[in-house]
Amino acid sequence: MSTILISGAGRGLGLELATQYAREGWQVIGTVREDAARKRLEKLGVEPQTLDVGDFGQARKLGERLKGRPLDILFCNAGIIGKRGMALGSFDYESWDEVLRVNVLGAAALAEALVDNVAASGKKTIAMMSSRLGSITESSGMTLPYGTSKAALNMLVKGLAATLAGRGVKVVALSPGWVRTDMGGESAPLAPQDSVAGLRKVLAGLKSTDSGKFFSHDGSPIPW
Repeated sequence: MSTILISGAGRGLGLELATQYAREGWQVIGTVREDAARKRLEKLGVEPQTLDVGDFGQARKLGERLKGRPLDILFCNAGIIGKRGMALGSFDYESWDEVLRVNVLGAAALAEALVDNVAASGKKTIAMMSSRLGSITESSGMTLPYGTSKAALNMLVKGLAATLAGRGVKVVALSPGWVRTDMGGESAPLAPQDSVAGLRKVLAGLKSTDSGKFFSHDGSPIPW
Protein backbone atom coordinates (compact mmCIF):
# COMPACT_ATOMS: atom_id res chain seq x y z
CA MET A 1 0.00 0.00 0.00
CA SER A 2 1.32 3.43 -0.96
CA THR A 3 1.53 6.15 1.68
CA ILE A 4 1.15 9.92 1.37
CA LEU A 5 1.61 12.62 3.99
CA ILE A 6 -0.28 15.85 3.37
CA SER A 7 0.38 18.97 5.41
CA GLY A 8 -2.55 21.29 6.06
CA ALA A 9 -5.02 18.44 5.53
CA GLY A 10 -7.79 19.79 7.75
CA ARG A 11 -9.59 21.89 5.15
CA GLY A 12 -9.60 23.14 1.56
CA LEU A 13 -7.34 21.44 -0.95
CA GLY A 14 -5.51 19.51 1.76
CA LEU A 15 -8.74 17.91 2.93
CA GLU A 16 -9.76 17.12 -0.65
CA LEU A 17 -6.34 15.54 -1.30
CA ALA A 18 -6.76 13.39 1.81
CA THR A 19 -10.30 12.44 0.78
CA GLN A 20 -9.37 11.36 -2.74
CA TYR A 21 -6.22 9.46 -1.82
CA ALA A 22 -8.00 7.66 1.03
CA ARG A 23 -10.84 6.73 -1.33
CA GLU A 24 -8.27 5.21 -3.71
CA GLY A 25 -6.94 2.95 -0.95
CA TRP A 26 -3.79 4.86 -0.03
CA GLN A 27 -2.58 5.08 3.54
CA VAL A 28 -3.00 8.79 4.23
CA ILE A 29 -1.36 10.82 6.99
CA GLY A 30 -2.66 14.35 7.35
CA THR A 31 -1.24 17.12 9.51
CA VAL A 32 -3.63 19.42 11.33
CA ARG A 33 -3.57 22.00 14.11
CA GLU A 34 -7.07 21.70 15.61
CA ASP A 35 -9.18 18.94 17.20
CA ALA A 36 -12.08 19.56 14.81
CA ALA A 37 -9.77 18.92 11.86
CA ARG A 38 -8.48 15.73 13.49
CA LYS A 39 -12.03 14.44 13.76
CA ARG A 40 -12.73 15.22 10.09
CA LEU A 41 -9.70 13.17 9.06
CA GLU A 42 -10.50 10.31 11.39
CA LYS A 43 -13.95 9.97 9.80
CA LEU A 44 -12.20 9.51 6.44
CA GLY A 45 -9.89 6.82 7.81
CA VAL A 46 -6.95 9.22 7.63
CA GLU A 47 -4.25 9.22 10.31
CA PRO A 48 -4.05 12.71 11.84
CA GLN A 49 -0.77 14.15 13.07
CA THR A 50 -0.54 17.45 14.91
CA LEU A 51 1.70 20.00 13.22
CA ASP A 52 1.97 23.77 13.03
CA VAL A 53 4.27 24.17 10.02
CA GLY A 54 5.44 27.53 11.34
CA ASP A 55 6.96 25.74 14.34
CA PHE A 56 10.09 24.03 13.02
CA GLY A 57 10.57 22.08 16.23
CA GLN A 58 7.21 20.40 15.64
CA ALA A 59 8.41 19.29 12.21
CA ARG A 60 11.45 17.64 13.78
CA LYS A 61 9.25 15.88 16.34
CA LEU A 62 6.97 14.66 13.55
CA GLY A 63 10.01 13.20 11.83
CA GLU A 64 10.91 11.39 15.03
CA ARG A 65 7.39 9.97 15.40
CA LEU A 66 7.39 8.72 11.81
CA LYS A 67 10.95 7.38 11.80
CA GLY A 68 11.26 4.27 9.66
CA ARG A 69 7.90 4.72 7.87
CA PRO A 70 8.31 5.10 4.09
CA LEU A 71 6.39 7.98 2.50
CA ASP A 72 5.75 7.58 -1.22
CA ILE A 73 4.59 11.19 -1.50
CA LEU A 74 5.27 14.07 0.84
CA PHE A 75 2.82 16.79 -0.18
CA CYS A 76 3.70 20.14 1.40
CA ASN A 77 0.32 21.79 1.03
CA ALA A 78 -0.04 23.97 4.12
CA GLY A 79 0.09 27.69 3.46
CA ILE A 80 -1.41 31.09 4.20
CA ILE A 81 -2.13 34.05 1.92
CA GLY A 82 -1.32 36.86 4.35
CA LYS A 83 -2.41 40.46 4.06
CA ARG A 84 -3.75 41.50 0.66
CA GLY A 85 -3.30 44.79 -1.15
CA MET A 86 0.09 45.79 0.22
CA ALA A 87 1.72 48.72 -1.55
CA LEU A 88 5.04 50.52 -1.29
CA GLY A 89 4.85 52.79 1.72
CA SER A 90 2.45 50.56 3.64
CA PHE A 91 4.23 47.19 3.83
CA ASP A 92 3.19 45.08 6.80
CA TYR A 93 6.48 43.33 7.54
CA GLU A 94 5.10 41.26 10.40
CA SER A 95 2.47 39.74 8.13
CA TRP A 96 5.01 39.25 5.34
CA ASP A 97 7.39 37.49 7.73
CA GLU A 98 4.63 35.11 8.82
CA VAL A 99 3.78 34.23 5.21
CA LEU A 100 7.41 33.45 4.40
CA ARG A 101 7.82 31.44 7.60
CA VAL A 102 4.80 29.25 6.91
CA ASN A 103 4.88 28.95 3.12
CA VAL A 104 8.63 28.59 2.56
CA LEU A 105 10.52 27.76 5.74
CA GLY A 106 7.76 25.50 7.01
CA ALA A 107 7.89 23.47 3.80
CA ALA A 108 11.68 23.32 4.00
CA ALA A 109 11.57 22.13 7.62
CA LEU A 110 9.03 19.42 6.77
CA ALA A 111 11.06 18.20 3.79
CA GLU A 112 14.22 18.12 5.91
CA ALA A 113 12.49 16.19 8.69
CA LEU A 114 10.96 13.57 6.37
CA VAL A 115 13.41 13.23 3.48
CA ASP A 116 14.67 9.85 4.71
CA ASN A 117 11.09 8.56 4.80
CA VAL A 118 10.57 9.66 1.20
CA ALA A 119 13.89 8.20 0.03
CA ALA A 120 12.94 4.84 1.59
CA SER A 121 9.71 4.60 -0.42
CA GLY A 122 8.84 3.31 -3.86
CA LYS A 123 7.61 6.52 -5.48
CA LYS A 124 10.13 8.90 -3.81
CA THR A 125 8.20 12.11 -4.48
CA ILE A 126 8.06 15.49 -2.76
CA ALA A 127 5.36 17.88 -4.02
CA MET A 128 5.17 21.53 -2.99
CA MET A 129 1.88 23.40 -3.43
CA SER A 130 2.83 26.57 -5.25
CA SER A 131 0.88 29.08 -7.33
CA ARG A 132 1.14 30.81 -10.69
CA LEU A 133 1.67 33.96 -8.62
CA GLY A 134 5.08 32.49 -7.82
CA SER A 135 6.04 32.68 -11.51
CA ILE A 136 7.81 35.87 -12.53
CA THR A 137 5.51 36.05 -15.56
CA GLU A 138 2.36 36.20 -13.42
CA SER A 139 3.38 38.08 -10.26
CA SER A 140 0.97 40.64 -8.81
CA GLY A 141 1.35 43.43 -6.30
CA MET A 142 -2.11 42.63 -4.94
CA THR A 143 -0.73 39.52 -3.26
CA LEU A 144 2.89 40.58 -2.85
CA PRO A 145 3.76 38.57 0.30
CA TYR A 146 2.04 35.44 -1.02
CA GLY A 147 3.58 35.76 -4.49
CA THR A 148 7.10 36.27 -3.16
CA SER A 149 6.66 33.31 -0.82
CA LYS A 150 5.68 31.07 -3.71
CA ALA A 151 8.56 32.34 -5.85
CA ALA A 152 10.90 31.42 -2.99
CA LEU A 153 9.16 28.05 -2.64
CA ASN A 154 9.79 27.39 -6.32
CA MET A 155 13.50 28.06 -5.81
CA LEU A 156 13.43 25.65 -2.87
CA VAL A 157 11.97 23.02 -5.21
CA LYS A 158 14.75 23.51 -7.73
CA GLY A 159 17.41 23.36 -5.02
CA LEU A 160 15.99 20.23 -3.40
CA ALA A 161 15.61 18.54 -6.78
CA ALA A 162 19.32 19.02 -7.47
CA THR A 163 20.33 18.01 -3.95
CA LEU A 164 18.22 14.85 -3.87
CA ALA A 165 18.75 13.64 -7.44
CA GLY A 166 21.41 11.21 -6.27
CA ARG A 167 18.90 9.56 -3.93
CA GLY A 168 16.33 9.18 -6.70
CA VAL A 169 13.87 11.61 -5.09
CA LYS A 170 11.68 13.68 -7.41
CA VAL A 171 10.73 17.18 -6.23
CA VAL A 172 8.11 19.25 -8.06
CA ALA A 173 6.11 22.45 -7.61
CA LEU A 174 2.39 22.27 -8.40
CA SER A 175 -0.19 24.96 -9.07
CA PRO A 176 -3.78 23.99 -8.21
CA GLY A 177 -5.30 26.76 -10.31
CA TRP A 178 -7.84 29.24 -9.02
CA VAL A 179 -9.99 27.09 -6.75
CA ARG A 180 -13.19 27.68 -4.76
CA THR A 181 -11.74 27.45 -1.25
CA ASP A 182 -11.51 29.85 1.69
CA MET A 183 -8.34 31.20 0.09
CA GLY A 184 -9.56 31.27 -3.52
CA GLY A 185 -13.05 32.62 -2.84
CA GLU A 186 -16.49 31.73 -4.18
CA SER A 187 -15.89 33.33 -7.60
CA ALA A 188 -13.04 30.95 -8.48
CA PRO A 189 -13.83 28.79 -11.53
CA LEU A 190 -12.39 25.47 -10.30
CA ALA A 191 -14.02 23.07 -7.86
CA PRO A 192 -11.61 21.53 -5.32
CA GLN A 193 -12.51 18.05 -6.55
CA ASP A 194 -11.46 18.87 -10.11
CA SER A 195 -8.25 20.62 -9.11
CA VAL A 196 -7.17 17.73 -6.88
CA ALA A 197 -8.06 15.12 -9.48
CA GLY A 198 -5.74 16.95 -11.88
CA LEU A 199 -2.94 17.23 -9.32
CA ARG A 200 -3.16 13.52 -8.59
CA LYS A 201 -2.93 12.73 -12.30
CA VAL A 202 0.19 14.89 -12.59
CA LEU A 203 1.81 13.13 -9.63
CA ALA A 204 0.92 9.69 -10.96
CA GLY A 205 2.61 10.45 -14.27
CA LEU A 206 5.84 11.99 -13.01
CA LYS A 207 9.14 10.82 -14.49
CA SER A 208 12.60 11.29 -13.04
CA THR A 209 13.25 13.97 -15.67
CA ASP A 210 10.34 16.01 -14.27
CA SER A 211 12.12 16.68 -10.99
CA GLY A 212 12.75 20.37 -10.43
CA LYS A 213 9.85 21.45 -12.65
CA PHE A 214 6.65 23.43 -12.08
CA PHE A 215 3.32 22.01 -13.29
CA SER A 216 -0.28 23.20 -13.41
CA HIS A 217 -3.11 20.97 -12.23
CA ASP A 218 -3.90 20.27 -15.88
CA GLY A 219 -0.40 18.89 -16.49
CA SER A 220 0.95 21.83 -18.45
CA PRO A 221 4.41 23.10 -17.50
CA ILE A 222 4.65 26.60 -15.98
CA PRO A 223 7.70 28.81 -16.60
CA TRP A 224 9.60 29.75 -13.49
